Amino acid sequence: MKPQVATEADVADLVALRNAASEHLTLQFGKGPWSGKGTERGALFGMTRSTVYIFRRRRRLIATFALTMRKPWAIDTSYFTASRRPLYLIGMAVDPKEQRKGIGRQCLEQASRMAKKWPADAIRLDAFDAEAGADEFYRKCGFREVGRVRYRDNPLIYFEMLV
Repeated sequence: MKPQVATEADVADLVALRNAASEHLTLQFGKGPWSGKGTERGALFGMTRSTVYIFRRRRRLIATFALTMRKPWAIDTSYFTASRRPLYLIGMAVDPKEQRKGIGRQCLEQASRMAKKWPADAIRLDAFDAEAGADEFYRKCGFREVGRVRYRDNPLIYFEMLV
């Protein structure tokens, strides 16, 4: 599976994928900070602040993530290993129909390969510290927990992978 950089032509599919993932989590775990609905305007704005990657299978969007050098608001860098060139992984989503098939792991492997070429020396991210969070998934994929915080009343876990 090879990623493509998302373009304006992908925005509607990108929003639909992220909203389907959000709805899936809400059905499974109830309403939470993961329950928000994305918009095309928000997705376009995100593309100006990060590089958004998409994965398609037979023209259907099945996964996405974004990499950015801009520190997300919810990240407190004091928890992380000192790094001169960190990348932040944000906005990862896998189509609920495609989950548990290794696609999320492939996304993170691609992100790691891209980070090495960027060049970056770390990938940082946050995950919800709740049932709907993907903390076990990130650990299985080689990320190390570096801290737990509350951001706007949402419990988060910070993860990093040195590359």
